[in-house]
Parts: sequence; structure tokens; C-alpha cells
Amino acid sequence: MKTSVTLSMNAKCSSHSVAQLRTRDLVSIIDEPVERHGTNLGFTPTDTALAALAGCTNTIGHKCASRLGVDIGNLDISVKCRFNRLGVTLEEEIATPFEEIDLVVLSDGKASQDELTQVAMEVAKYCPVSKLFRGAGTIINEDWRKAS
Repeated sequence: MKTSVTLSMNAKCSSHSVAQLRTRDLVSIIDEPVERHGTNLGFTPTDTALAALAGCTNTIGHKCASRLGVDIGNLDISVKCRFNRLGVTLEEEIATPFEEIDLVVLSDGKASQDELTQVAMEVAKYCPVSKLFRGAGTIINEDWRKAS
């Protein structure tokens, strides 16, 4: 197994807000909403960062659960972020624009609450996107629990 790989993506930017991204055989669009003079064809760059956190939590969560022999079933992940807009409005440089994220993970599997807590601790160790946010100074409040 390679321990280091090169990830690559290409962005064709047809306007101030639209970026058509290509990686492998996939295409995605990043854009701004109409009220910010975009065309609303895709998630904003900041939406995309939060989406990456949800996706990574799901993927790494299932890997960790499998390794631990825990049935987490399907997950419902909610991401809410307190975001400081002073940087994106060019008012001032902000060291940590994503100030605090509330990450709620609901599991419909057979895992107990203790097992979900154990999975959450493992995910915090291995999820590269959450490590990226935490390394930048973002506070991530994680709440893993059984779906009701």
C-alpha cells in the first residue's frame, strides 16, 4: 500500500463565481448564490468544505465502525457552522473563519451509545477533513447518537 498519493483536480472558471471541477471521471460545480452575483449552479466554496466534512465523517465512520466490529447502520449527519465572514467580505484577515462547527451524527444501526462514542473517538483520529478544520483552529463539537 502506498502511504502517500497525489490527489489532483482541475477547475475551469467561466466567471467570477463558477468553477467547474474535474477529478477522475467526475464533474462538480462550485458557485455563489444569486444574491452574491453568482448563478447558484452549485454549492459555495464554504458549503463545499462543510460537505466534505459530512462526507468524510460518513466514510471514515463506517471504516472505523467496521474495524471495531460495530454496526452503525446508515448515518444522518447534520453540520452547522459559525462562520466569520469578515475575511470573505475583505474587511479584515481572519485566522479561523470557520469558528465552530456542530456535527450531529445519528446512527440507525444496532450500536450502543458507548459503541458510537468509541467510533466517534476513532473518527476524530483518522478523518482528514476534520483534522484539517481542527488544525486551522476550528472547534468541532461532535454528537454521535442513536436515531430515534
